[in-house]
Amino acid sequence: MYRTIEGVRVWGEPIDERAVAQAARCLREAPEAVAAALMADHHVGYSMPIGGVIAYVDAVSPSGVGYDIGCGNTCVLTDLRLEHVQRDLPSIMDEIAATVSFGIGSKARNSDHTIFNDQRWNAFADVGRTVQEQLLKTAREQLGSVGAGNHYVDLFRDDDDRIWVGTHFGSRGFGHRTATGFLNLARGAQFLDKPARESMDAASTVLPLTSAIGQLYWAAMELAADYARAGRTIVLRQVLRILGATSVDWIENNHNQAWRERQTIDGDITEVVVVRKGATPAFPGQRGFVGGSMGDSAAIVVGIDTPAAQAALHSTIHGAGRVMSRTQAGGKLNWKTGMRSGGQITREMMLQWLDERGVILRGAGTDEAPQAYKRLDAVLEAQRDSIDIERRLHPIGVVMAGESEFDPYRD
Repeated sequence: MYRTIEGVRVWGEPIDERAVAQAARCLREAPEAVAAALMADHHVGYSMPIGGVIAYVDAVSPSGVGYDIGCGNTCVLTDLRLEHVQRDLPSIMDEIAATVSFGIGSKARNSDHTIFNDQRWNAFADVGRTVQEQLLKTAREQLGSVGAGNHYVDLFRDDDDRIWVGTHFGSRGFGHRTATGFLNLARGAQFLDKPARESMDAASTVLPLTSAIGQLYWAAMELAADYARAGRTIVLRQVLRILGATSVDWIENNHNQAWRERQTIDGDITEVVVVRKGATPAFPGQRGFVGGSMGDSAAIVVGIDTPAAQAALHSTIHGAGRVMSRTQAGGKLNWKTGMRSGGQITREMMLQWLDERGVILRGAGTDEAPQAYKRLDAVLEAQRDSIDIERRLHPIGVVMAGESEFDPYRD
């Protein structure tokens, strides 16, 4: 059950007091903000916490949506069973790691994808032709790349030994540059200027949707969200080809985005803009895929109609949530070598965890070790007043970017 702290409805334990303070500041300091919630996987983010949900009236927050616009989870049920892949699983994981693009670039050739014919690219032409050209170039180069950090491609089995494929990533450098560009414009700078260095607890940036910049951002955000979905579709089709599998069910949801919705605010049904940073939409009957850490089970969840679900603004978790920062877990990152040192988790500790659970790993660094995350079962349990769990998915193979893979667009 949730509790209300400084006007913010908060789920889960332990409560991150700094994340609560961030959400409360978002609610308190923007006159357009009318409700706030924190999901059970919450932790500190830039300006607005991860796991945070804020409802605005006729406004949107680019700092709330965040840098990886449209980041989301997608999973596909295949027509395969565990017996079809178990013997060849190590070689299958090798092929996925070799075929799918991780890190900053893309091995795929997707520059003619239909997403690049979308009229919403003209929103960037309104900012400037050079802006449009640079963003299109970045987008073409990176469509279909997974990136680094906590982004992944996983193979799962369910309790009936059916095989699922899951992936988690967003709009890559295109989304990141879109976010920084509009944050620049909001402070009176040029779109392509170097972003200002701001603290994690900076005030939220809120754009009225009645303004020209607000309308341009909305078009750009929705385009970046569709771009992210297109990238995940490309990757999942690559994996399906490797497996020789057909998709039977497809579940997808973004968690770094804003939506126009009807929500219950102070007892009345009201049209609002809901910004979810690291939070999954969960309206009654809506299915979502929620990933855990690399060695933890994932889940298919379904939204339900309860007072708690209304209080959560029909939202739920997007993952397990961190208990250690990347630096605490993996150590300080040397940007020249790409290696980390001094962390609390060694690679041996991480691999032992996975070996005990029968998970085959390719790539990844100790900053993403399972020990750095909450257990997903506990986080799901904290949200059981607002969602149902349809199915558990158990990882059998995980592919992530290598520890030394450079990627400035990971979050």
